[in-house]
Amino acid sequence: MFAISWRAVPFWGLILALSSGPASAQDPRVVTLDDALELSGVAEQADSVTNPRLVGPRAETEAAAALVDQARLRPNPEVSFEVENVAGSGAFSGLQSTEYTLSLGQRLELGGKRSARIGAAEAQAELASLRADLTTAELGQLVRERYLAAAAAAARVELAEDVVARNEELARIAGVLVEVGREPPLRALRADAALAEARARLLEAEAESLSARTALAVLWSGGEAPLVPTEFPNIVPPASLMAQATGSLTYRVARAESTAAAAEMERQRSLRIPDPTVSAGVRRFEESGDNAFLIGVSIPLPFRDRNQGNIAAAEARSRAANAREAVALADYEQSVATARARYLGAQARVETLSQTSLPQAEEALRLVRIGYRNGRFPLIEVLAAAQSRDTIRETLIAAREQRGLAAAELIALAAQ
Repeated sequence: MFAISWRAVPFWGLILALSSGPASAQDPRVVTLDDALELSGVAEQADSVTNPRLVGPRAETEAAAALVDQARLRPNPEVSFEVENVAGSGAFSGLQSTEYTLSLGQRLELGGKRSARIGAAEAQAELASLRADLTTAELGQLVRERYLAAAAAAARVELAEDVVARNEELARIAGVLVEVGREPPLRALRADAALAEARARLLEAEAESLSARTALAVLWSGGEAPLVPTEFPNIVPPASLMAQATGSLTYRVARAESTAAAAEMERQRSLRIPDPTVSAGVRRFEESGDNAFLIGVSIPLPFRDRNQGNIAAAEARSRAANAREAVALADYEQSVATARARYLGAQARVETLSQTSLPQAEEALRLVRIGYRNGRFPLIEVLAAAQSRDTIRETLIAAREQRGLAAAELIALAAQ
């Protein structure tokens, strides 16, 4: 770490440094990507998931499964009890002419209503299950993206600390050279200015790291922001970067929406056929003490309401779902191609920067710093070489982050 100068750092910057420095010692532990996926519930079994981001969609799945059981039930029978010719006038006064009727009725479902109702409920249950799986895949992608952002922020903090340490050394060397008369005082002032700028950038990097780690913890309703290693996780994309679109989870959800819409259309069509109610019962005549059986049938007359509005709406929704399915297929193929190109491009940049550009910049900086200590190079040459090296390191961090983001997107796109 470094000593903070009251004159060089504003008061708010000092407060930020104190809040982002010692507070990290209170963090529970260092979290790896696997830990983050487990904490968020992505890597856990469904029964043990407590993350509200997953509990809701899985509860919807349970509700849809319960509606399937409900759809399988047949209509309940109806019991009817009637009393006629009671408390009238003349011959019908009192209870001597009363008639009691007890009947049992049953509505009969015609037109395939029950099978259509079960089919629609099962289609909705399948759709809810796929949406829950898609939510899990999307949460996994979000966890990987935010973890990569936190790792990149931690790497930038490490880079900023290295820059501060380097500028502290340069400022010390510049002060010595000025004292012995080998450098003008302007060199020392420039070194001090570079050091102050580096310290300010470190405070900014620490604040960005805290923000990224906090955003990561929110995904599992965590408390304090966890610590994240500076090393980027090795996120491996699917073996086949161009997965079959018809087997992807995103396309399966769109296809399930089309299936559910078609099933609902069939259910609405079945409702246009009226259901008769058959009843049978017994009637007792109080005046004579006789009993008689009765049989009846009631049928609604579909003169006005033939469910035509609901049928038209269901047909329109089915057409809309089919259109969304086609769009989902095209978007999926485009997303896979884009993510694959981004991954391969970032991978090439990482290899070039880490194997060629960065080693060369490190060696150039080492030689210039040796020459500067010996008075062979001015401070401006050291600062230029250091800036070039730091730019490459920053570019490498961004390339590794982009490579991980593309791999995370490919994993989500290939989810089955």
